[in-house]
Amino acid sequence: MNERIVALDVGDRRIGIAVSDPLGVTAQPIETYTRIGYGPDSRHIAEIARRYETDRILCGLPRNMDGTQGFQVEKVKEFAAKLEELGLVIEYYDERMTTMLAESALLEANMRREDRKKKVDMVAAVVILQSYLDARAAMADDGDEADDGDGILEMEDEDGNLIRFYLSASIRYADEDYVLLTCAEATGDIEQDESFIMRCTTDGEGNACYQSLEDEALIAAVYEAYLAQSEEA
Repeated sequence: MNERIVALDVGDRRIGIAVSDPLGVTAQPIETYTRIGYGPDSRHIAEIARRYETDRILCGLPRNMDGTQGFQVEKVKEFAAKLEELGLVIEYYDERMTTMLAESALLEANMRREDRKKKVDMVAAVVILQSYLDARAAMADDGDEADDGDGILEMEDEDGNLIRFYLSASIRYADEDYVLLTCAEATGDIEQDESFIMRCTTDGEGNACYQSLEDEALIAAVYEAYLAQSEEA
């Protein structure tokens, strides 16, 4: 049986909280907690972890759409450091677009604006955790089918570091092909489970390759196409 994981969508005023089922398959909402201060907040999360008999905490990292880390990421990591002081084990997961997806889900449920404000952080925590669980399950399946590293894409960054990625999804948008790549392990400035959307193209010699995207609007549009594709699957 897998150990449960408590997931957090950490904001300045509220923290959305979710937990996995004992088998690590589905994410379930717990609450939206209104923040008081680092001490009470961290003790509240520690008490929830004890309630579910786990020390594993998954924090969503609100990266910019181009993958860079802004001020909000640093604040999440500061709070995570307080949790580590209480003996909790912290993991991070790229949460780009999760709040937008949570808001969309609540809109589809015809929830009033005031009610959405109360629940969106909790639903975002569910989205973060479910995405993490699904990615972990996909990686496990790839591992069962792979032999000696098959299913892993390897690329070099500008400094010559070798980065290993899982191919999480292929995406078709505006008559072009894109991929969603998930980093298999931390390398340099890239963290494990950090995700990237890249365009499928060819190099000067006609060999297939992937091109990074700089246009945040395009990244968001391709990600929306990926979400729609996932819902149809």
